[in-house]
Amino acid sequence: MKEHTTQENSVESTQIESTKQDSALEIKQDSKKVKQKSKQKSKNVEQDSKELHSNKIEQDLAHNTDTEIEIEHSHTLQDTLKMKFLADKARFITAFILIGILALVLIIDSPLLTCVVLGVLCLVGVQESLSLYKLESAPHYYIFTFFIWVLAYINERVVESAFIVLVMYASFLAYSKKISPKTMLPFIYPIIPFLSIYALYKDAGGAGIWVIVWLIVIVAFTDTGAYFGGKAFGKTPFCETSPKKTIEGVICGVVCGVIFGSIVGIGTCGSFLYSMMIAFVVSIASVFGDLFESYLKREAGVKDSGSLLPGHGGVLDRLDAVLFGAVVMHFLLYFLPGYREMAIVL
Repeated sequence: MKEHTTQENSVESTQIESTKQDSALEIKQDSKKVKQKSKQKSKNVEQDSKELHSNKIEQDLAHNTDTEIEIEHSHTLQDTLKMKFLADKARFITAFILIGILALVLIIDSPLLTCVVLGVLCLVGVQESLSLYKLESAPHYYIFTFFIWVLAYINERVVESAFIVLVMYASFLAYSKKISPKTMLPFIYPIIPFLSIYALYKDAGGAGIWVIVWLIVIVAFTDTGAYFGGKAFGKTPFCETSPKKTIEGVICGVVCGVIFGSIVGIGTCGSFLYSMMIAFVVSIASVFGDLFESYLKREAGVKDSGSLLPGHGGVLDRLDAVLFGAVVMHFLLYFLPGYREMAIVL
């Protein structure tokens, strides 16, 4: 009996010992798992930390890059605005000077002074036209131009003065046989249009100054209306010669030119209907005057006809629309009853 009890105790003791070992093994395994989890967690934390650090570096680099781009863009914008300001400054200064000269000529209202100013502008225009026509500059252009203006001043048939000299010039070409007939082009444009401006002044008698003002108003408002109208409504290209021009802009320009031109022209014409009709045709002519100048510059491969007027280009760049308008207005006014004997109505 004692032996049996002893054996049972031994078995129980063995089982207890085995249970203890199993428990110890489980504890050990759990401990390993905890350590492994702790290590994995630590690794994850370290990895997350590295990723956060890396992302922060990337963000800092991106921010620095954006900042550099913004600074560079800011400098570029500042340089652009500075250049635009300087260009506009020169443009405005030149415009004020031209307006001052024009006002002085109109106030003095002297046939000689008007002839001299227009003659000088015409000589500059001839010089600019030579480059547009790809002709070599030569003294005979300026000599014949000077002679034309002398004739225009001393007789009443201003425009015909050009044709008389043109016949003389053609004779000179035939005699010399060294000059191309192409050299006659400057006598057609810009000399005849400049003479048309002077003819408007002389033919209108006492109303000459107001006729010039009327012409300038029509052309100026046509140009201004076309610019802002094109900016606001321009969609349909007008023609290939000048891609920036739009049909909508041209329509706005002509409408503005007719409205303001009709009002100013009443004093000269004595009739709103006559004034409106003339303003309409002159306004359209001014559009094509600008277009013709653009065509010549494109054919010659130049941006401006000259560089005499800072911010504006050359004389022909500024007066192209006026020159075409003057030819048309001079022709139309001959159909106006009592044009030469007109009395200005203010």
